[in-house]
Order: sequence, then structure tokens, then C-alpha cells
Amino acid sequence: MHPPPRQMNRLPLMLNRRSLALRLALLFALLSTLILLSLGLFLRQAMEGHFLEQDARELRDTLAIVRHALAVTPAAELDLIPPRLSARIAAVPYQELSVFDAANRMVFASASPPPRWLLRTPPIAPDDNFPPARLGERDAPPSMREHAGHASNAADADQTRDQIRGIYALAQLQDGTPVKVAIVMSVAHHQHFIDGFMHSLAWALALAVLANVLCAVLAARRALSPLETMATLARRVSGERLHERLATETLPVELQPLARDLNAMLDRLEDAFARLSDFASDIAHELRTPITALTTQAQVALLQARSVEAYREVLYSSLEECERLSAMIGDMLYLAQAENGLMTLHREPVDLARLLADLCEFYGILAEEKTVGLTVEGEARVTGDAAMLRRALGNLISNAIRHTVPGGQIHISLTTRAGETAIAVKNPGDPIPPEQQERIFERFYRIDPARAREDGKSSGTGLGLAIARSIATAHGGTLNVASDAGETVFILRLT
Repeated sequence: MHPPPRQMNRLPLMLNRRSLALRLALLFALLSTLILLSLGLFLRQAMEGHFLEQDARELRDTLAIVRHALAVTPAAELDLIPPRLSARIAAVPYQELSVFDAANRMVFASASPPPRWLLRTPPIAPDDNFPPARLGERDAPPSMREHAGHASNAADADQTRDQIRGIYALAQLQDGTPVKVAIVMSVAHHQHFIDGFMHSLAWALALAVLANVLCAVLAARRALSPLETMATLARRVSGERLHERLATETLPVELQPLARDLNAMLDRLEDAFARLSDFASDIAHELRTPITALTTQAQVALLQARSVEAYREVLYSSLEECERLSAMIGDMLYLAQAENGLMTLHREPVDLARLLADLCEFYGILAEEKTVGLTVEGEARVTGDAAMLRRALGNLISNAIRHTVPGGQIHISLTTRAGETAIAVKNPGDPIPPEQQERIFERFYRIDPARAREDGKSSGTGLGLAIARSIATAHGGTLNVASDAGETVFILRLT
């Protein structure tokens, strides 16, 4: 049975150079490699320091024994030095001892002479019990090669230059005659041990790096699995599955802000999709009525021959419906542009008192027909788009005239406080129920769907208040309504 295609593609995706999991794995492997290398170098330095201290202690111990043996040896018995010191030298086969008299003649040498660089250094005073162990190179003698583990063939003979440590110090015979003592020891056995350790460490490091890479890849993929969950959700999202959300509480802390933002984006998409669906349904419903009326009028007019005057009435009625359709379509386009940020504001200083005076004069005839009065109070100036503000305030005034009881008075006031300008349009009339005060700003919403004009046709398009709020929002302001005790007031706030 073959695995699903998505599982088969995981390895190529993981090995892709743009793979986040691979980058994290390589970064983790690099850091762990640097840490292990640093640890290896620290261990090497620690071992070299330990061997240096150990070698220096052994050289000082040998020097102390040699000084004691020379201190009890008369000057006339220098030939007795070899048997007295042979036991000490035999106990440490990788050490070599040389003794020189005051004239720098070699009195005793357990092996080859000491290196020249050591003899050129100033000898340590007889009372110095902690002389430094000096480090240098020379050709190791056969005895030292065998002890250090070197082969005796000619091929290895060229590689016998090893490092040695030595002490060059003064000593005294029984009668106070000064002599010089040179003690050297090979550190090849230490180097051999360190080289072996570093070789083993290199293999262990290589295996550790490989294991780190594998573990890092697995850890990275496991850590990034919530992203796969997000991707799966994104693949499932469609117009019918906009309700799905991520469970943020189950995600790592680092991904919770991203998950919340993704859920918020889905909320906005679901809301926009719902509003779009409602808008489409509202448009279909609102357009169906006038189109049905036009169709019915045309069919009735064609059923029988009529007079020119009758046909003229039918055309007038059809023209009125067409004008209403045109106004509705224009309002819908305007609202769509405003809600989607497609309208460009032409900001300029606007005298609101003058603008309202012009609007009251324009709507004066309509107000007189309903025996409604219009008054404006206050002064204010704002920066905004004059044409858009004129349309928003015109919608509020026409809405107030339409719903004011005959003989009522519409009062418009302007106030400015703390840099905010408020335009209040107050009219008497039937109060708006609290549960519907926010809904009246929705497209095509009417408080009483059965409300109609005297001629039987619906009043307005149901878009005026929605357009007014969109214009307020585009200016960074708000539009709200308050209604109680037979009085309704719309407040447009601008900053």
C-alpha cells in the first residue's frame, strides 16, 4: 500500500534549501558542533595542563633526589655518582640525567647529552625548589622511542623528533663544589595519548553531529507541526466552511498570536462574505419590485389599444420607476466604493453652518409639503470632502423630514468640543425601538417593511443611512442614533 502523496513529499520538502525545518536543523547542528568543538579544545588544553604539571613535579622530584645524592658525595668521589643515581633513573625510564662539573665537563650521562637549547638557559639556583620545566624538541634516543611506542624502522626514524621537557639547575657536592644537573624527559607518551584521544573525539564528534542533525530535523518538524495544522485549515477554507477556527490554547505560545490573527482574518472574511451574500439578496429583492412593476405595466398597456394620454401615463409611471432604479444603482455603487476604501477624499476646509443652510434651502420645498420646519444653530469648520459631507447630511435631513410628524420642527445643531465637531439632527416622531437602532444603518433595512408612500410605492432606497455612516467612517468619524420619548436624534461626529 502506497503512502499518501503528501507524506511522500515530506522528505523532498524537508531537504529543500528553503525548508524552515532544514534551516533550523542545520542551525542547531552548527551550534552543537561548535559547542562540542569548544569542549574538545577545552579538554585538550586541560590534559596538556595536567601533563605539564605532572611532568614538572616528576622533574622536580628527580632534581631533589639528585641534589641530595650529590650533597653527600665528596669531590674526589665523582666516579661514584653513576651507581648512586642509576636506580632513580631506572625507576623513570623516559627521563635522562646529565651532570657537569664546574668546567662544564660531562661527569655523568644516563643517555644522550641534553639538548643545546637547555644548556644555553641560565641554570637554576641550588635553593630554588620549584624551577620551571622548559619545553623544546630534539631527536629522541632509541630507548625513549621504544617506551613512547614508536617503531624502530627507518620510516619512523625521521619522525622521532618529539617534544621534551627539561630542567637545568645548579647543585653542590659535599664540600660545596658547584656542579650542574640537566634532567630531560620525553612527552611523546603524553602526545601519543592526546592524539589518540583527539582521534576518538573526532569520531565521536562526527557521530554526535550526525545524531544532532537527525534529532534536530525531527524536533524541527515536530515543533513546526502546528504550521501544518494552519496550512490544513487554510486549504479547507471555502465559502461553505468559513466557520472553522484554530484552537489557540493547544498551540505553542510563539504561534498563538499568529493563530489569533488568522482566526480574526477568518472572522472578517466570514463577516464580509455574509454581508456580501446579504447585499446580493437585498439587491435582488429591491430590484425585483420595480422591474416587476415595469413589466406588469407594459403587459397591461399592451393588452388592448389605449389612447395617447393613457400611454403617456404608463410611460410617466415607467420613467419614475426607472429613475428610482437609477438612483438605487448609483447609491449601491457609491456605498460599495465607500465601504471598500475606493473613494478618494478631497480634503478642504468646510464651513458646516453654510453647508447646512444650503441644504435646508434645498430641502425647504419638501419640508413645506409636510409642514415641517428646519432650523440650524451653531458654527463649526472641519477639514473634509465637502461633496461627501453634503451627501451624508442631506441623507440625514431628508430622512428626518420623511419621519417627522406634520407640524413638527427639525432642529440641527453644531457643537465643537476638544477638537471634535458634532452635528446633531433632531426631529419629533415615532421612536425607534432600541433593538433596531443599530440595524437602521444596514443596507435596505426598513423599520416597517410595510411602510409605503401614499401612491403605494416604497419610500426611499434604504441606503441613505448606510451611505451616511460610510462617509462618516471615511472621515474618521462616527454616526449614531438615539431615540426615545417621541424624539429621534442622529449625531455625526468628526475630528
